[in-house]
Amino acid sequence: MAKARVTTKKKEKKSVIEGVATIRATFNNTIITLTDMNGNTIAWASAGVAGFKGSKKGTPYAAQLACEKAVEAAKYHGLQYVHVRVKGPGAGREAAMRALAAQGLKIKTLRDVTPIPHNGCRPRKKRRV
Repeated sequence: MAKARVTTKKKEKKSVIEGVATIRATFNNTIITLTDMNGNTIAWASAGVAGFKGSKKGTPYAAQLACEKAVEAAKYHGLQYVHVRVKGPGAGREAAMRALAAQGLKIKTLRDVTPIPHNGCRPRKKRRV
């Protein structure tokens, strides 16, 4: 049987100067997504992609390395300025923001978009140990 040829599409270089950096920091992981102003993803990385497993994914150091990885990929497309949106209560919030600035991206705005319930859903029953 003849093998089918697999053609891989080469990633095209986009010229994006300004974008949005969304940092989703949970207790177990930190995910950084860099998009253009329309919301099209340029690059993303997480603590798991950076090589961490288990409980180490929730650490600030893992968030820092994940952020560096995402910024490195986004700089290839020309990203220079970012509007930062932080979501979640995790330990990687501060570390990821500091890593963005340390990598040379200029932060224009910083916003906390953590969803806060205002008497919406009924809470879970209390845990009994």
